[in-house]
Amino acid sequence: MNIEAYTAENWGYPPYNRRSFQHVQSLFPTTRIRRGDGPSSELRVSPENIGSLEYTGSEGQQRSINDMLNDTYTDAFIVLKNGMILAEEYRNDMGPDSFHLLNSVTKSFVGVLTGILVEDGLLEPNEKVASYVPEFAATAFRDTTLQTALDMTAAVRFSEDYADRQADFWVETAVVGWRPALVHSQLAKTLFDHACSMVEVEQAEGEHFHYRTILTNVIAMVIERVTGRRIQNLLEQRLWQKLGPEQDATIVVDQSGFPYVGAGMNACARDLARFGQMLLGNGEYNGEQIVPASWVQKTVNGDEKLRTLFAASDYAELVPGGHYHNQVWANAEQGVMMCIGIHGQTIHINQQTGVVSVKLSTHPESADMAIFGDTFLALNALSVAI
Repeated sequence: MNIEAYTAENWGYPPYNRRSFQHVQSLFPTTRIRRGDGPSSELRVSPENIGSLEYTGSEGQQRSINDMLNDTYTDAFIVLKNGMILAEEYRNDMGPDSFHLLNSVTKSFVGVLTGILVEDGLLEPNEKVASYVPEFAATAFRDTTLQTALDMTAAVRFSEDYADRQADFWVETAVVGWRPALVHSQLAKTLFDHACSMVEVEQAEGEHFHYRTILTNVIAMVIERVTGRRIQNLLEQRLWQKLGPEQDATIVVDQSGFPYVGAGMNACARDLARFGQMLLGNGEYNGEQIVPASWVQKTVNGDEKLRTLFAASDYAELVPGGHYHNQVWANAEQGVMMCIGIHGQTIHINQQTGVVSVKLSTHPESADMAIFGDTFLALNALSVAI
């Protein structure tokens, strides 16, 4: 089968995603997040042979880091220790300047930007999103606060079962062209109109952790309304350019030019490593406090309520003992934060050991928990072994 023959209809399915995830800009409208004219922040290199390091797999078997990379459809892999690149590997025709779809890793950029704007006094986490965007008062988001949206504990009924090709998540992606088969005359033309069409709730606010991509888009809509600026421009000026990246980033947009911040960002692996290094440093990087340290610390620490809600969810085994807070997955005891996207996108940050790992992948299935679980076991072990 010719994986180069990807189209808007087949691009998200195997084996075509092995190629298409590096060429999203050729398939869908995108907006650029420009790197700016400044120099790239330095990433020093001190290669080490970490591929033979072993960890215990989910069934108690001994596996190596190379085993994990070989078995999990790896496209790019970078490991930093105290800001030094110890390992950097590209597969599947990727290179240091190759773009790759990040899927829900995109959400963590929105969470971080929110923290910056909270520090500015523009946003209040416990304020209802409808107080910022009055149109939400007649929707399922009428009682949603910015914080319950950030923590995926809001009330909206929204199915995110990736195996169900009719799930609300896939219907939402159809708004930006990702699933042409789901486009019909009644489908909203923009992500904002789609959000405003959500009127049913499935729980009380803050009652359960239920991961729903639409909530990230709602957060971005609040940010745009409050600031009067496009979300892509804020990401560019307040976050991306401050990292000193090597490349621009891009985000898929809807017909109005609003970015699909729930899943549509594309970037190169080295720049994601810089983002991870910034989180490792409690928001400080490239000689500047980019994100408030208190926001990053609250994100990794979480609280007992968040851990209780997470433990009762379908995602509990993905991050044992963990929580989800401010659009980031975390384990407070281990000092670990993770940015995760379907099909195997991961930024793994261990604040206790100073290790950042970036893995970009093209898993055949959206949410193969066995592959994800093996990857996280390997990255956890790696982060304490080097």
